[in-house]
Amino acid sequence: MEESDVEQVTLALLDSANDKDPVVREQVRKSILTLGKQQPNKVLSMCQDYLVKHPKLIVGHRVVILQTIELIVKTKIDDISYLKIKSIISLASDEMTRSKDVVPDWQQAASNILVAVGNKYINDIMEEILSKFQPGILPHFFVVQTLASLSESNVYGMVPFLNAILGTMLPMLGMAKQDNMKWVFSSALSHFSESILEYLANLDKAPDPTVRKDTFSSEIYAAYDILYCSWLQSRESKLRLTVAEAVGSMSHLIAHDKLEEQLPKLIPTILSLYKKNTEHYVISKSLCQVLDASVNMGSRVLETQIDSLLTTLNQQVCAPVDYSNPLTVKNHNEVLRCFSILANTFPDRLVMFVLQKLENSNERIRMGSLAVLRHLINSSTSIMESKKLLILASIRQPLADHSNKVKKRVVQVISAMAHHGYLELEGGDLLVKFIIQHCALPDTYYRPGQRPSDPEEVTNEALRSMCDNTLHLFTTTVGRLTDVLWPMLLYYLTPGQYSNATAPLCKSLTLLGTKKRASQEPNFNIDFNEHVNLPSPHILMVRLLVNGSFPFRSRGHGAPSLSLLNVISPNIHPNAETLWEKEIPALLSYLEESTPETLDNKKWEESLLQFLAKSLVAIADDKWSCQLALEATRYLSTYNQSLEEKSFLYRCIGVTLQQCSNKEVVQKQLQEMLISARHNDAIERAGVAMGIGLCASSHLDATLAKLDDFGKSDAFKKASGIFSLLKDKNDLDVEKMKSTLILCYGYVALHAPEDQILSRIDSDILRSISKHFNTKVLGIKIETKDLTMKLSLIQSVGLIARAISTVVRNQGYMFVRKQELMGVMMDFIKAEPTDAMRTPVRHLVMTTCANLINLEPALTENENFDMLRTCLNGVYGLPPVNTPDKDRGKDEEVLEPQQREALYKDTFNALQELLRNILARDLNPDGLQSVFKHIEEWLSSGQGHERERAMNTTAHILEFYFNNLHVKNMVTFHNLGSLLGRLAPRCTDPNPLVRRAAIDCIYTLLYIQLRYEGFSLDYKDDSVERLITLRESMDNPDHSVLYKTCSELAKIISKRLPQQQLNTLIFMLIEGLVDSQSNCSRASSVLLNTLLKNRGAGLQDLVSEMLEVLHIRLQMISEEQVKVSVAQSILILATQHLQTVINTLISYPLPFDSWSCEMWIALGADSKLASQIMEMLMEKLNIMVPYVDKKESMMRGGLTKVATSHPLAMTCALKEMMLNGQSQEAVVSLFPQLFSSLLVRLGSSVGVTLPKDINSSGTNRKSPTKLAAGFDVCGVAVEALRILLARAQLDHVVKPLDQEGAWDKMKDPQQHITGVTLLARAMAKHAGPRLPAIVECLCPCLNNIYECQRVTITAFFSELLNHHVVTELMMMDVLMNNMMERISDPSCTVRMLAVRGLGNIAVGSPEKVNKYAKELLAAMSSGMEEKDDPGKRITLEAMSGLSKVLLYLDKKNVQLLVVYIFMKIKPFLESENDEIRCASIMLLGNLSKFGSGEPVFKDQIHNVLVSLLLHLSDPNLQVVKACKYAMRVCAPVVGSELITTMFQNHLHEDKSLHYGEFINDLTKYIIQDFPGMLNFYHITVIQFFKSNWAEVRAGAAMFIGFLLGNLPEELFSHINMGSVTKGLVMLLQDPDPVVRVKAAEAMGHFH
Repeated sequence: MEESDVEQVTLALLDSANDKDPVVREQVRKSILTLGKQQPNKVLSMCQDYLVKHPKLIVGHRVVILQTIELIVKTKIDDISYLKIKSIISLASDEMTRSKDVVPDWQQAASNILVAVGNKYINDIMEEILSKFQPGILPHFFVVQTLASLSESNVYGMVPFLNAILGTMLPMLGMAKQDNMKWVFSSALSHFSESILEYLANLDKAPDPTVRKDTFSSEIYAAYDILYCSWLQSRESKLRLTVAEAVGSMSHLIAHDKLEEQLPKLIPTILSLYKKNTEHYVISKSLCQVLDASVNMGSRVLETQIDSLLTTLNQQVCAPVDYSNPLTVKNHNEVLRCFSILANTFPDRLVMFVLQKLENSNERIRMGSLAVLRHLINSSTSIMESKKLLILASIRQPLADHSNKVKKRVVQVISAMAHHGYLELEGGDLLVKFIIQHCALPDTYYRPGQRPSDPEEVTNEALRSMCDNTLHLFTTTVGRLTDVLWPMLLYYLTPGQYSNATAPLCKSLTLLGTKKRASQEPNFNIDFNEHVNLPSPHILMVRLLVNGSFPFRSRGHGAPSLSLLNVISPNIHPNAETLWEKEIPALLSYLEESTPETLDNKKWEESLLQFLAKSLVAIADDKWSCQLALEATRYLSTYNQSLEEKSFLYRCIGVTLQQCSNKEVVQKQLQEMLISARHNDAIERAGVAMGIGLCASSHLDATLAKLDDFGKSDAFKKASGIFSLLKDKNDLDVEKMKSTLILCYGYVALHAPEDQILSRIDSDILRSISKHFNTKVLGIKIETKDLTMKLSLIQSVGLIARAISTVVRNQGYMFVRKQELMGVMMDFIKAEPTDAMRTPVRHLVMTTCANLINLEPALTENENFDMLRTCLNGVYGLPPVNTPDKDRGKDEEVLEPQQREALYKDTFNALQELLRNILARDLNPDGLQSVFKHIEEWLSSGQGHERERAMNTTAHILEFYFNNLHVKNMVTFHNLGSLLGRLAPRCTDPNPLVRRAAIDCIYTLLYIQLRYEGFSLDYKDDSVERLITLRESMDNPDHSVLYKTCSELAKIISKRLPQQQLNTLIFMLIEGLVDSQSNCSRASSVLLNTLLKNRGAGLQDLVSEMLEVLHIRLQMISEEQVKVSVAQSILILATQHLQTVINTLISYPLPFDSWSCEMWIALGADSKLASQIMEMLMEKLNIMVPYVDKKESMMRGGLTKVATSHPLAMTCALKEMMLNGQSQEAVVSLFPQLFSSLLVRLGSSVGVTLPKDINSSGTNRKSPTKLAAGFDVCGVAVEALRILLARAQLDHVVKPLDQEGAWDKMKDPQQHITGVTLLARAMAKHAGPRLPAIVECLCPCLNNIYECQRVTITAFFSELLNHHVVTELMMMDVLMNNMMERISDPSCTVRMLAVRGLGNIAVGSPEKVNKYAKELLAAMSSGMEEKDDPGKRITLEAMSGLSKVLLYLDKKNVQLLVVYIFMKIKPFLESENDEIRCASIMLLGNLSKFGSGEPVFKDQIHNVLVSLLLHLSDPNLQVVKACKYAMRVCAPVVGSELITTMFQNHLHEDKSLHYGEFINDLTKYIIQDFPGMLNFYHITVIQFFKSNWAEVRAGAAMFIGFLLGNLPEELFSHINMGSVTKGLVMLLQDPDPVVRVKAAEAMGHFH
C-alpha cells in the first residue's frame, strides 16, 4: 500500500478526531491508535505535523490528538525511535507551555505525554522540563504539575533529581503570587514528600541506596516555612487544604529539632483549619501524619498541645457520619486513628478525657465519646488493660441515658468490652442487665400519621434487635462469659418488666444449659439457697408454664420457655426429668405446626394443664406440690397487667390443689384466691371460678364449705357496711364478689365427682346461688340491674344443667326448678336491646336453655313456641357483625371488632345448639315444621345478613334431623313440597353463602325423603349426589352458571319428588317469580321451566291455569331474564304457528332487544324446525339487494354503501338461532349453504353503514331511539360466521382465528383480505372434507356484479390453493380455471389475488406445478410487467409466486428463461419497497438451481453477490432472512468450496450472524479464490458508499476495511487505492454516526 494512502487516511481521521458523536470519536481514536501501533513513528509524525500545521485548532480537537499520542507512546515506547522521542518531548513541552494562561484539558493532555515518556526516558524529560524550570523565573503551572505527576509515576527515576529541583524551586515559592501557582507548588511538594518516603521505605529496590532522610530535610524545611507562614493563611479553601496535605506529608521529612520547634505553632494552625473548611478529611489526614511524626520522634512539646488536640478531635468525632458520603466516613476513621496515636503517648490523659465526656449533656458528644471508647478498647488492648475497672465504673453513667442513639453506641461498647474480658469483672453484671433491659423494649409508639424525620433515628425495634443479637453473641461466641451468664440470666425470667425479653433470654439459657448439661459441668446444678437472688424452682416452673399458655405473645415466648423448662428439669425436680423428656418435645412440635390464627387456644391450655397434672403425679412429693400451690398463689399479683395469663395461673393452682392431700393447705389457698382476687374483672372472675372448680374435683366438701364461709365472711360485710358514703361504688363490688361466687358454684358442679353431685344440687349449690343472686328468687320477678351477676347466673345455671345431664343420662331425675329458671332466662333475653349486641347475655342464655331443655320435665307447647320466638327474634334481627355501634349508653364499653365477631359467632353457635336440642325431643315432620315456621319468614327478608342467618340455621337443623332420623314406619314427608318451594329459589340468592346453604338444605331434604321412602341411612342416590358438584358452581356469580345449576337442580327435584307434592311446588315457584331478590325470582322461573318440561305431562288439568298465571306474571315482572325465561316456556308452545312467528320476529326493531334474541334462540331448540327456518332465511338472503349506494351529501360527491334492513335482520336472526346448542343438527346438515351465504354476505358488508331509518319499514313498532353500541353491519356477518363454525363443532377452526384476531381483520376494509385468508387457511387445515361442497356453492358467485363479493371469494380460493387438501379432494381444476379467469378481472385487487392463488399452487400441490407450467410462467411473467399496478402489489405477488413455483419446476421448463428472469429481477434488488426487495432476493435464490453449470449464470451470481452481502445488514429483518437464504442456495454456483461451506454453515435464517467476523472471513476467501475478481469486487462495493441505507453504507465500509486488512502486499496492485481512500474519506463525513464509525474502523486497516 502506498505511503500516501496511509497518510491520506490518517489525515482524514485526524480531521474527524473531534466528531460530534462520542462513539465516532472513540472509533477514530482507536483507528489512529491501531495505525499508530503498526507504524508508530509514521503516525506520530503525522499527529505532530497536524498540530503544527493547525495552530488554531479548537482545544477539544487538539486534546483528542494529544491523548492519542500519549496512548501510542504508552503502548509502543520501545518501538519508537529515539529521535522521534526527542521530537515528541519538545512537541508536548511546547503544547503544554505555549499558552501562558492555564487551559486545563489541553495542557493536561500534553503533560500526560511527558509523564508517559518519562517512565522510560526520565533524563531526557528532565532535561526538557528543567529548561523551562529556570531559577528566578516563575515556571508554567503545568511544568510544576508534570514534575509532581512524574514523582508519583516514576519514584525511583525522580527522587535523585528532587534535591536539585527543590533547590531551584525554593526561591520560586516566594515569587508565586497567584493561588493556582501556590496550589500547584503545594501539590508538588506533597507528591515529592510522598515519593521520598516511598523511596526511603523501599531502599532495597532503589537505584541509589545511600539516599537519606536528612538529604532533603533542610530544603523541605525551607519550603515548609513558606507554606506554613504565608500560604496556609490563604482565603481560598482549596489552596488551604492542599497546603495542609503537603505539610502533613512533609512533617516526616523535617529534622526532629525543627519539627519540635514548630509543633507549638503547627498543631494549633492545623486545628484552626477545621473551622475554616467544610471538607475535613484532608485536615484530619494531615493532622494524623503530623501526630505520627511527633510521636515517632518522642516529642516532648506534644504534651502542651494535648488539651486543644483533644477538644478539637472530640468535636470531629462527634460530627454525624453520613454513610452515603465516603469522605465523612474516611474523616471519622482518620480522627479515630489520631486518638489511637495519642493513646500510645498519653494513655491516662486520653482515657480520663473520654470518660469525662460521657457525662456531657450534649447527645452528640456522648455518642462521639462512646465511639472513641469502643475504638480504644478494640485497638489499644495493652494500654487499656490497666484501665478496665475505671472504664467499668464510668460506663454506668451512659447506661442510664435516655437517648436510643446513645444507647446504640453503648451496646456497641459493651459488645467490645465483652470480647476483651471486662464483663467478668465486678460491675460487669450491670452491663448484662442493660442488654437484657433493652431486649425487653416495647415497640416504638408513633402517633397516627407521625413517622421519624431524623434519618439517624434509632427505633426501639432496631435497638431491641441489636440487643437480641448481642445477647446471642455473648452466649455463643464469648466463651469466657458462660459462667457470668449462668445461672444469673434466670433472675430476669420472672420480673414482669423483662417479659418482652423472655424469648431471647430463654434461647440463651437453653443454649448455655444444654452445653453444661451435655458436658456434665458441676455448676449446671443450681443451689438455690446459695443463689438467693434467683427465683425458686417452683416459680420458674410456674413462670415458664404460664408463658407457654399464650405462646405467641411477647415475641413468641412460648416455645423458648418450654424448651428451657425441658433443659433445666433436673433443677426443678429430679423426678420430672424422664416425663418431660417425652412430653415437652411433643408439645413443641404441635406448636411448630401452629400459627397465632390456627392454634386452638382451649385445646392447647387443656394440654398444658394435663402436662402439669402428669408432672405432679411424676414428682410424687406432696410437700413440693403444696409449696408449688403456695408460691403460685403468691405469684398471682405479678400478672395484674395480663389477666388472661393470670386466669390460666388460677387454673394451674386448681390443678395443683387437686394433687395436694394436705387439707389445711387446700383451705388456705382457696381462701387466699378468693380474698386476693380482683372481682371487678370478668376474666379474673372466670379464672378464679375455674380454678376453684378444678380443686373441687378432689376436695368437694372442703370447697363448698370454703365458698359458704366466704359468702358469710367479713369481706361482704365490709363492702356493704363501713363505706356507706361510697355505697354505690361498693355495692358494685359486693355484686361483683357475688358474681364470682355464683360462677364458682357452677364450675364446682361441673367438676364435682359424679357420684356426689346430684345430692348437692338443690341443697347446697342452687340454694347458695339464689341466696347471692337475690334474697328470694321463687315467685319474684328478678330485677337485678347488675349485668355481671346476670351473666354469672346464666353461665352457672348452664354449667349445672350440663353437670346434671352428664350424670342423669340413665336416671329419671326430675329437675323441679327447670320452668322457673327457663322463665328467668327468657326475661333476660327480652330485656336486651334489639338493635345491637354488646353483652354475651343472649349467647349464655341460649347455651343454658339448650342444657336445661334436656332435663325433665318437658316444656309445654306454648312454652316451646314462646322460647323459639324469643330466641330467634332476639338474634336474627341484629345488625351485621361489622356495623359500628351507635346508640351506646355512656357507661357501656365499646367492643373491638374482633370481640364483636367472637360474640356473634358464640351467639349463633348457641342458637344452633338450642334448636338441635328442641328438635331432638320431637324428631318428625311436624316437629320440623314447628321449628321451620319461625325461620321461614326470615328466608325472604330484604336484608342479606338476615337471610344468611336463617338459611344457615335451616341447613344446620335439616342436617341434624337427617343424621338423627330413625324411620320406624312409613310416614309421608308431607311438607317436602312447601319446604322445597321456599328453599330452591334461594339457590341463586345474591349472597353466595345463602346459595351454598340452600343447596345443602335441598340435598338433605331429598335424602330425608329417601329415608321416609324406606332407603337405608348409607344409601347414595346418583341424582341427589349431583347436587354436590352443583354446589361448587354456586360460587360462580355468573348468571348463566347459576341458571344451568337451577335447571339441573329442578331435574333432580323432579326426579325425586312424589306426584302429590308437585302442585304445591309449582305454585310456590310461580309465586317466587316476584321474590324480593331478583336472582331468586330468576331461579324460580328456571326451576319452573324445567319442571314443566320434565313433569308437565302429568299436569293436564293445570295447563290453562298455569299459562294464564304466567301470562299475567310476565307483564308484572321487571326482571329481564325472568321475562326471557317465561317467554321460553311460551315459545315451547309456539312451534305450531311457524310462518307467523317468523314474520313477526323478523320485523322486530333492529338491533334485536334481548327478549327478541332469546325468542330467536329458543326457535333453534328443535332441529327440524330450525332447518326449515334457516332455509327460508338463506333463500331470501341470496336474492335480496345487500346494500345501496347513496350520495354522502349534496355538497360532497362521494358514494356511501348503506345496508338494506331485511337482509340485515335475517343475518341477525340466523346468528341468534345458531346460538342455541340444539340447532347443531340443522347447522351441520346445511353447513355448506350457510357458510357460503354468510361468506358472501360478509363480502358485501365490509365498509357498509347502517341506514339512518333502519326500522321505518314494515312495522308500526317504535324503533329504539339509539342503536346499540357495537351494532354494525359487518360485525353481524362476522359474528354469525363465527357462531356457525362453533356450532358446526369446528372449534379447531375457530381457535386459531380467535388467537390471530382474524375476526377484527375481516371487519376492517384495510385488512379484510388477510382475515379471509386466515379463515380459508383454518378451514383447509381443520375442515377439509367440508370444502368441496362449499366451493361448489361459491363458484357461481364469482361472477356476481358486486366487486366486494368477488374479492372475498377470490381471497378465499386463493388461500385454499395453498393447501394440499385441494388436490386430495379433486378441486384443483375447478379452482385453477377460476383463477385463470380472474387474471383478467377488471378489479386490480382480484387480479392480484388470482396471481397469489396461482403461486400458492406450488405450496399446496407442488406435484401439479409442471402440469400447469406454461400457464403459471405466463401468468407470473405478465404479472411482473403489470402496468396498472398501484403499490406494485401484483408485481410483488408475481415474484413471490414465481419463487414458490420455481422450487418444483423441471429444469427443461425454465432453462431458457433463467437469464431473462434474472435481468428482470435485478432492478428490484435495490427497491425502496421492503417487500419487493425481499421477494426479488428470494426469487433470485430460487432461480439459482436452474443455473448450476452455466458459466453465464455464475457471472450473474457474482454480479449480485455484493448486493446480497451488504443487504445482510438491511434494516428490514425479512430482507436479511431472504439474503441469507439466497446466498446459501447460490453458494454452490459461486465456484469456491470455502465460500460455499462458509455460507452454508453460517447463514441460517433463525441464527444470529456476527456480521463483522463473517465479512472478515469472506474477504480472506475472495482474496484466496478469486484474486482476479478483486478489482470487480472493490469497485462494486465502492458504488454502495452512496446507498440509500446507512446500514448498507456502513457494511460497504466494513467490507473495504477487512479487504485491505487481509490483502497481501503483492495484490495491492489490483486495488484502486485512490478511489477507496476518497470513498472512505467521504464516508467519514456521512450524516449517520454508524457509518462514520465503520469508515473510521476501516481506515484502521490501512497499514
